[in-house]
Amino acid sequence: MSGIAIMGGSGFTKLEKLEITHREVAHTPFGEPSAPLTHGVFNDQEIVFLPRHGTGHTIPPHKVNYRANIWALKHAGVRQIVAIAAVGGIAPEMAPGVIAIPDQIIDYTYGRDHTFFEQDLSHVTHIDFTHPYSESLRGKLLDAAQRAGVPVVPHGVYGATQGPRLETAMEINRMQRDGCSLVGMTGMPETSLARELDLDYACCAVVANWAAGRGDTPITMKAIEDNIEHGMKQMITLMEALLNGVKT
Repeated sequence: MSGIAIMGGSGFTKLEKLEITHREVAHTPFGEPSAPLTHGVFNDQEIVFLPRHGTGHTIPPHKVNYRANIWALKHAGVRQIVAIAAVGGIAPEMAPGVIAIPDQIIDYTYGRDHTFFEQDLSHVTHIDFTHPYSESLRGKLLDAAQRAGVPVVPHGVYGATQGPRLETAMEINRMQRDGCSLVGMTGMPETSLARELDLDYACCAVVANWAAGRGDTPITMKAIEDNIEHGMKQMITLMEALLNGVKT
């Protein structure tokens, strides 16, 4: 049984060096996950890999079945989730190619199925979401980055927007005033759903581009893809170091 899962985002639909043992087609009370759960061995550690946008990167952020994904991982025996995400940089230190380990999140999404606690309840259920990411798992990621020599920004406020369109410059200005240093489209409700199921969850954010109005050039898919490719190479090194030290 694998105790840790890696959730792949844009540019991370498969995990190189993963020795696949089997794939599991999961069925959940909330529908189908984005893809079959891929069980395998990575750096001598058993893990589960799940690409949140599907194996062919065909599911847009607002259509991801977040509840099915998190539920399936929980019922596969996963206790820790490392979520890889491609994001835009708002704060000056969040330049394209940077890897950040955010410690806070602000939710700007709407219309998404965002909780498991909505029917057949014996009582109203609330979760403490003061600190949305697992501090213990964040600490393991930061320690792994130091051991592997992978530079990371050890903090950040992830602003989760609806997508699939990118934001306007004024929307980014508002988000910066709110305190956001990063912008992405998949952080919520993924993060809170993991908390509802008592899973340790942390995000590794690869900055793919400057957010709207922050760069000197127009945002192009070519530039985004180039930055993701560079960042994901560093991410693989980070994941190898993490799995050298993590205990599941």
